[in-house]
Amino acid sequence: MPPFSTHDAFGGLFGFMATTDSSSQSSRPSDLIRIDPADNVAVTTVALAAGTTVRFDAGKLTLRQPIPAGHKIATQTIGAGDAVVRYGQTMGVAAESIAAGDHVHDHNVGDAAGSTDLRSVRLRGGQSLPKRSRCFDGYVRRTSGVTRYGTRNYVAIVSTVNCSATVAHRVAATVTPDVLAAYPNVDGVFAITHTSGCAMRHDGEKHRTLTRVLRGYLNHPNIGAAMVIGLGCEQSDPTYLSGGVVPITNLDGRELSGDPSARSRGDAVPMTTIQTEGGTAKTIARASQRIPDLLASANLRTRQSIDAAHLIVAMECGGSDAHSGITANPILGGAGDRIIASGGRSVVSETTELSGAEHLLAARCRDRQIAETLYAKLRWWRRHVEHYGGRLDHNPSLGNKAGGLTTITEKSLGAVSKTGRETVADVVDYAAPIATPGLTIMDTPGFDPASVTGKIAGGANVVLFSTGRGSCFGAKPVPVIKVATTTKLFQTMRDDMDFDAGRRLDGVSADALSDELFELTLRVASGQTTASERLGLGDHEFVPWLVGPTL
Repeated sequence: MPPFSTHDAFGGLFGFMATTDSSSQSSRPSDLIRIDPADNVAVTTVALAAGTTVRFDAGKLTLRQPIPAGHKIATQTIGAGDAVVRYGQTMGVAAESIAAGDHVHDHNVGDAAGSTDLRSVRLRGGQSLPKRSRCFDGYVRRTSGVTRYGTRNYVAIVSTVNCSATVAHRVAATVTPDVLAAYPNVDGVFAITHTSGCAMRHDGEKHRTLTRVLRGYLNHPNIGAAMVIGLGCEQSDPTYLSGGVVPITNLDGRELSGDPSARSRGDAVPMTTIQTEGGTAKTIARASQRIPDLLASANLRTRQSIDAAHLIVAMECGGSDAHSGITANPILGGAGDRIIASGGRSVVSETTELSGAEHLLAARCRDRQIAETLYAKLRWWRRHVEHYGGRLDHNPSLGNKAGGLTTITEKSLGAVSKTGRETVADVVDYAAPIATPGLTIMDTPGFDPASVTGKIAGGANVVLFSTGRGSCFGAKPVPVIKVATTTKLFQTMRDDMDFDAGRRLDGVSADALSDELFELTLRVASGQTTASERLGLGDHEFVPWLVGPTL
């Protein structure tokens, strides 16, 4: 099992206690945390002053510098060039000699680059929970003969190119709360816009990726009805956009591409262009006239009981800190295991944030070909980043580092705990359909909006999002459940957070919290609103990841 399995036993997790020499400072057993007995660092959960005596096992040490909350101290001397160990794994290399009690961070530690050599990895698969049967109340959508299962019911105004982005937003804005009130089964109307759509090779990688993302949203089960608006001279014309999957008509209902029977089935998507309509004002007026038809069509959908096997849950972490791999991420992983035990799918991504921990996932792959695919993705990323003079260790943000994360490997070791314990069943390209039951890894950047956009395009209908620094994130048309790594964050940003994983530090078991998060996921899938939904977030987080030149 990966080293973070020790989260289930508090002996290793809470093996230290921080006290002052006078013993006048009260502290919880979790004020200093070591994950694995092999670790030579421990993480503080509170700020500790220089001179504080830390007692553990049969010994003690005195802190030589003040240690911010969430940061690491050396529990023993670490020589220059020696491994810095957390989670029982090498998270970095000491750049200088580090004495016991010293602050361990980027001033004295460098990254330990991960290996993409599979020969040293023994595939052993994962561990599965007993099968269970659960349901949620969702929407059934049948498009082009394919049945999909949703958790929300939105109307989307989709822009094919940045040139029509403002028009799409203006059309969506015509649906005021008073207008929407007449359609009680519709969750809202929103615009899907982006900064690309032209200046790219037709049918090149960049064009194909953008089209795959747009098709994924147009076919998404959380979209009850949609309209496409373009300029008229961009690369994504109706024939290319439909690709035989998304039936497209003009605003009058005439077939432009796709299945000719689409109109009679009511699942065609109307499309117009600014050039065809004669300008922006006329396009807004004409498209707005069709909005009542879209609302009425979407409003026909009602919730019904659906097997939880049709849940596709995206796992994401953003604004991570040193607590992410201790509290929130393992709890997300546990909830994902429960989704899979119910027959559903869990998908993780952020390939750049697997660097240094890829061997843990490779060992759990279903077969060597899947492991090879994963390693090939990491090799591509290293070459891609190096081409621009960077390295993957540039990934931890200033906020990540302020929260105690030192290297990309340390960040990755905490991030992979979102995968739970299941066998890795598939590795897929960005925005590709998430078709295999079980655990899937999708190739995406670590940037949260681009990562989540790809997973939604792939079919995810719920997002579980952990944060240690307080990322405020929504992702229409899919509900996002925000999981705070600490109780302090949960209380400080209560309006933005849905779940307090910091209770783990107070002794609540990982299993109990994973059960609780799983049940919350079912309730949200059934219509319970999340914090980001109540705040109206999610209109501007559609960010397709497009690799290639802008011509």
